Amino acid sequence: MLHLRVIAPVDRSSEVVDLLAAEAGVTHLAVLPGAARQPQGDLILCDVVRESADRVLRSLQQLGVEARGGIAAEDVELTISASADRAAEEAPGSGADAVVWDEIAAKTGEQTELSGTYLVLIVVATMIAGIGVLLDQPILIVGAMVVGPEFGPLAALCVALWRRRLDVIGRSVQALAVGFLAAMVATVLSTWALNAAGLVTKEMLLADRPLTDFIWRPDALSWVVGLLAGVAGMLSLTSKKSGSLVGVLISVTTVPAAANVAVAVAYGVWDEAGGSALQLVINLGAIVVAGLLTLLVQQAWWWNLARRTRRRAAG
Repeated sequence: MLHLRVIAPVDRSSEVVDLLAAEAGVTHLAVLPGAARQPQGDLILCDVVRESADRVLRSLQQLGVEARGGIAAEDVELTISASADRAAEEAPGSGADAVVWDEIAAKTGEQTELSGTYLVLIVVATMIAGIGVLLDQPILIVGAMVVGPEFGPLAALCVALWRRRLDVIGRSVQALAVGFLAAMVATVLSTWALNAAGLVTKEMLLADRPLTDFIWRPDALSWVVGLLAGVAGMLSLTSKKSGSLVGVLISVTTVPAAANVAVAVAYGVWDEAGGSALQLVINLGAIVVAGLLTLLVQQAWWWNLARRTRRRAAG
């Protein structure tokens, strides 16, 4: 359930209240006339079940509330109310499957910022993966996958492509390109430094590495795994199942592939660098394609559910 805080212009307040009161998924509706000061208007509070939240938010925006007022939403962790239980029963669909598009856009939009924290995390993750590649240590590879923050911009890119937000698309691509480039350059330099210190050697890269050689030998399964990871990752974001996201991160070889590119470039092993680069491109492409398809299916499912609900109401 979401708690909505709406500041409505006085001349639109009655329309907003009527809209909310007519929605089966809305409960705990309260109106404080003239309570808002900046911007001025009536303060309207309510709770809305997640399966109705997207429709309610879209209707409020169609009334132009955000232009002269404001809409804020936050999760409600606990609700003890018979009225809330009735709202959940009457609203079509399941809250666990509900997609609140404005919430997803806001959440993923934050992941496109090319911040210092993002750069440090992707650099550190790639350097860890670079050492894991040379030592043929899956534990280090898995650790690097979890640390890597690249799924955020990838998810943001999927949502931005779906909503045709060119500004967010540009920021997402920039975050991915700059992040991976900085990470690979740093990993090349760290590999040279470790080599100079006698901690790693080129022979470690050229030796048989049965536990991690999949990173630079892409095949059809690389595309399949990327697709499945993209589906699971997008579902974990849209359904707020954040625990599933850890498993997604562990299944995607984007950071390890970038690390293998960097280590291979550092030692001049160009065939392995090329294979790793192909693995990176395959995974990035598969995740984006799968993310878009997942959003398409979710949108179609909710449109169909809304149409059936309107038909039942009309009948």
